[in-house]
Amino acid sequence: MRLVIAQCSVDYAGRLAAHLPSAKRLLIHKSDGSVLVHSDGGSYKPLNWMSPPCTVKEEPGLWTVTNKAGEKLIIKLEEVFHDESHELGVDPGLQKDGVESHLQELLAAQIETLGTGYRLIRREYMTAIGPVDILCKDASGTTVAVEIKRRGEIDGVEQLTRYLELLNRDPLLAPVRGIFAAQEIKPQARVLATDRGIGCQVLDYDVLRGFDDAESRLF
Repeated sequence: MRLVIAQCSVDYAGRLAAHLPSAKRLLIHKSDGSVLVHSDGGSYKPLNWMSPPCTVKEEPGLWTVTNKAGEKLIIKLEEVFHDESHELGVDPGLQKDGVESHLQELLAAQIETLGTGYRLIRREYMTAIGPVDILCKDASGTTVAVEIKRRGEIDGVEQLTRYLELLNRDPLLAPVRGIFAAQEIKPQARVLATDRGIGCQVLDYDVLRGFDDAESRLF
C-alpha cells in the first residue's frame, strides 16, 4: 500500500464530471489497484476513488487513473509532503463475535428464514478480501451473498458491497445479489442498502435458537 500526502486537485471524468479544488489530501494506492482520495474530516469515506481493476499512469506532478470502462481520475500533484509504501500482507478478515458466529451457524441451518426455496451453497465463502458469511441460492436460482451482523450499520453495508463487486466478476456466480442480515438494522444502513439494491433481513436470535414461545407472546 502506498500513502501519499500532497497538495493536489482531482478531476473525475466518466458518467459524471466532478472536481476537487486544490487542497492537502491523503492519496491511497492499494495493491489491488484501487486509488482513494481522502480529506482530514467530514467522513471515513473517500472524497473520490477508483475501484479495481484500474491502471495508474504516473507522470511528473500527475496521476491518471483509468478503469476498465474508460473513466478517469486525474490527480494533479502540486507539492508532495509524504510518499511511502508498506507491505501489509494478507488480511485475515473481520472476526465475528460469538453472537454473530452463532447467527451465521443458525441461519445456515435454517436458510429458508430468508425465503421459501432458498438453499445453502456454503458458509464462509472465501473471496480475495475475506469470507462472505453465507452464499446461497434463492428460489429462482440466483446467487445470494449474505452478510450477518449483530448490529447492522453502514460499515456492514459497505463491506457487503465490496464482496458483491468481486463476486459479480465470477461468471459462474453472477449475477449475485446481497442480503444484509442483523438483529437490528440502523435506519441509515437500511437506506444505503436499499439504494444499492441490497435486501435487509432482521434476525430474531431467540426464534432461530428455538427459544421463542408463541403461547407466551401477547401478539
